[in-house]
Amino acid sequence: MVWVVLILAYLFEFANGWTDAPNSIATVVSTRVLRPHHAVLMAGALNLIGALVVGTAVAKTIAEGIVDPNVVGLETVGAAVLGATLWALAAQYYGLPSSESHALVSGLLGAGYAAGGLEALEWEGTSKSLLGLVTSPLGGFLVGLILMVLIYRIFVRVRRATVSRVFGRAQIVSAAFMAFSHGTNDAQKTMGIIALTIALDRAGTAGEVGDLSIAPWIIVSAAIVMGIGTMVGGWRVVRTMGMRMTHLEPVQGFAAETGAASVITAAAHFGIPVSTTHAIGSAIMGVGATKRFSAVRWGVAGQVVAAWILTWPSCAALGFALQKLFAFVA
Repeated sequence: MVWVVLILAYLFEFANGWTDAPNSIATVVSTRVLRPHHAVLMAGALNLIGALVVGTAVAKTIAEGIVDPNVVGLETVGAAVLGATLWALAAQYYGLPSSESHALVSGLLGAGYAAGGLEALEWEGTSKSLLGLVTSPLGGFLVGLILMVLIYRIFVRVRRATVSRVFGRAQIVSAAFMAFSHGTNDAQKTMGIIALTIALDRAGTAGEVGDLSIAPWIIVSAAIVMGIGTMVGGWRVVRTMGMRMTHLEPVQGFAAETGAASVITAAAHFGIPVSTTHAIGSAIMGVGATKRFSAVRWGVAGQVVAAWILTWPSCAALGFALQKLFAFVA
């Protein structure tokens, strides 16, 4: 069972890099600052670096803060990861930006409740995830909007062509920051799952779950798998995030990426699992709203938000059902 769960965990990490990669490069591709293949290669490399050099606070939140390791079993982790992966791939098929972060957390909550009721659920990590659910879209929207207003005021007397040239170069830096921040937060979720899986496997013989530290090999392997997934890319989501929601120029792309990346990096420091999708999507809305309210295609934005809202009950239900199925088969 431990090998099955580990394979599912790495499949989830690959899908995470595959479906979330467009969120970190959508704006730089849509503004034509970078070609798609160049953007994907850059995002893959910086996802890997971000996952390797930042701490493991988010990983520890996932490993021990969502479900009680002494109540759940390997099938619980497997159910949560499989449910989150199925949800991510379905969202990718329909071209909707999905939140693998919240898919995984809600899947763990659903599977944990199926395994041990309320006793299996931990409030500390769940509260951090709920905090991230609120702060990442709100923070992304506000920071993106504020940055855009400041840029407009600073460059109000500068020619439009000069502004486009300056921020065409600056957006390469902001896109790199966005890809790096994605690795700092998203890659850690699978690190936490792998650490929990190993601890549960060892507890099968020891009788009690012990150390849940994140070993170096876990960090390296999860980072590499996410980097590979990122390099595969997902262009339907690029189109939704970077082209359909609002028209973006390099200056708007810079503000959106910088705002979203700042929110994600700050959350990783405090061990708060947040969604790259939520942060960049709301930052794009905030940037677009500075031009005029109607500049944002709110119908498309509404579809994206609906997918975010549906993630929690859908993945919790998937986790619950798969946990019951795995327990019955076992």
